[in-house]
Amino acid sequence: MKPRRTTETALEHVRALIERAEQAPGLEQLAEAAGLSPTYLQRAFRRRYGVSPAEYHRARRFGQFKASLREGAAVTDAVYEAGFGSGSRVYEHSNRLLGMTPASYRAGGLGASIRYTTTETPLGRLLVATTTRGICAVTLGDDDGDLVRQLRNEFPRAELERVDAGREEWLDAVIARIAAELGWSDAAAPELPPLDIAATAFQWRVWDALTRIPAGSTRSYGEIAAELGMPKAARAVGQACGSNRVALIVPCHRVVREDGTTGGWRWGVERKRDLLASERRHAAVAEAG
Repeated sequence: MKPRRTTETALEHVRALIERAEQAPGLEQLAEAAGLSPTYLQRAFRRRYGVSPAEYHRARRFGQFKASLREGAAVTDAVYEAGFGSGSRVYEHSNRLLGMTPASYRAGGLGASIRYTTTETPLGRLLVATTTRGICAVTLGDDDGDLVRQLRNEFPRAELERVDAGREEWLDAVIARIAAELGWSDAAAPELPPLDIAATAFQWRVWDALTRIPAGSTRSYGEIAAELGMPKAARAVGQACGSNRVALIVPCHRVVREDGTTGGWRWGVERKRDLLASERRHAAVAEAG
């Protein structure tokens, strides 16, 4: 008698089918291959991977599309190589998933104007960058040269302009907001500009959940996944945290491992420890006052 697949095995089988498929498989087709009902498959797949099977396939196609663009393929060629039937579907989602038009992304940000500044903080050097639409990067590092190189690597053909403090309202607002929220300044926290970040719908959901974690507190990847109604998507939550490019604005430093240990952070584990300790002190002082 053929052994019955476990749900985890069935879901991995479905994921592999989607990875290999040229066209998005229908839910009924995937359910039959998994030996599950369509309704259960949809629900279980979303819990496990953070998105529906259709959304997973779309995200994979956009990943292929972006890779083709960065390798120099023409936009039209990249559209069809990634399995999209027409360019209209790509352009519907390009601003959200690429952060700019496909042609501009292919050209490494060609035509995009990015203004940035750097400043000293208790955590090292801070770089803040904005486009005409909003914040596109907030990064931490040891020196300005490294921070600017990271920005240049992300947008190699964008027009970068360094702006001195006090000369750009949005840049100053971001720095002032961070300083106020983390206790580096007694000034009132101004409103933040909008974000201009390429992200999937699931990443936005995770980042929104992170902004609701109070300063001085932490949550595990599993707790965030459970809050989103997807308790088995802890790994996907971790990946969404790792893709965050706006340090401190989206507080991924407040997410820790399941055992409570600090875990990694793209801007440095020591910085993460120092930041969490500083937030706890500031929160304790605010509560006592």
